[in-house]
Amino acid sequence: MEIQENYSLKDHNSFQVNAKARYFAKASHLEDLIELLQFSQQRKLPFLVLGGGSNILFTQDYEGIVIALELRGIHEEKQNEDYILVHAHSGENWHQFVQYCIQKNYGGLENLSLIPGNVGTCPIQNIGAYGVEIKDHFHSCVVLNTETLLTETLNLEDCHFGYRDSIFKNSAKGKYIILSVCFKLSTQNHILRQNYGAISQQLAADGIRNPNISDIANAVIKIRQSKLPNPKEIGNAGSFFKNPIVPKEQYLALEKQHPNLPHYPAGDQIKIPAGWLIEQSGWKGKVIGNVGCHSLQALVIINATGKATGKEIYDFSSLIIDSVHHQFGITLEREVNIL
Repeated sequence: MEIQENYSLKDHNSFQVNAKARYFAKASHLEDLIELLQFSQQRKLPFLVLGGGSNILFTQDYEGIVIALELRGIHEEKQNEDYILVHAHSGENWHQFVQYCIQKNYGGLENLSLIPGNVGTCPIQNIGAYGVEIKDHFHSCVVLNTETLLTETLNLEDCHFGYRDSIFKNSAKGKYIILSVCFKLSTQNHILRQNYGAISQQLAADGIRNPNISDIANAVIKIRQSKLPNPKEIGNAGSFFKNPIVPKEQYLALEKQHPNLPHYPAGDQIKIPAGWLIEQSGWKGKVIGNVGCHSLQALVIINATGKATGKEIYDFSSLIIDSVHHQFGITLEREVNIL
């Protein structure tokens, strides 16, 4: 294991921002990770654990040690004829893991196809798409307690999942590093979620009337590829903002002014697509300097020239927040982690 100094993080964040880490190292085994945490403790340095770097924005250099977590491995634990537990280590690529499950005919994660990042970061955000969230199929995760340097197992209830939220972002922020995640998936009689977003339209366009989980995944992949830029080609972190959830009274007041306002039920409240709000505020396809709003999906902020700094991207997002609030009275919340 090698610890490098003044290391460029450009290839380790999907925005392709050229921030530097004072120290950088890869952890391929649990022993590596513990050694690196001890390194940070001894030198009283902050540490940052990176997965795929797909949900982070560096607005400055990191004056600590950045640890690229590269734990690999997948194993299965059969429950009964209907369900199986699938364990994946945190360094596994998320989309490749979803594809693995589909090829095995394990149902549940197909709507989450093509989401960038690694398995270990998905519970932190409780990632979701097309009517499915991680919490819907999460069983447990093995974590390393950064204070005791001992492993623990957390179950569904322990993680306090919410909309793009979990214990890992709040009360336990920095306390745990996720080593592996276990999912409870169906092996037969899959429950297909095909009526959210444009999935049913894509299936119809493909001439598929009785879809299986592979068909659902392929439809999601086509939809995402048609709207979202490839981070390898143009820097971005996917959805930059959370979809705001507002009281029903506020939604009804907005609906009077905007009869075509899209919305989804969220318990006793209403979820409004942030992308629609941003587009209606005139930001879709707009570019200022090195930063822009994607021309096909207003929810995505892009490093338009490849030369943007993290601060430029952050400032651009602030302009969007101010604009949407001025027009709709709704304050957007950033989904991307800001450092």
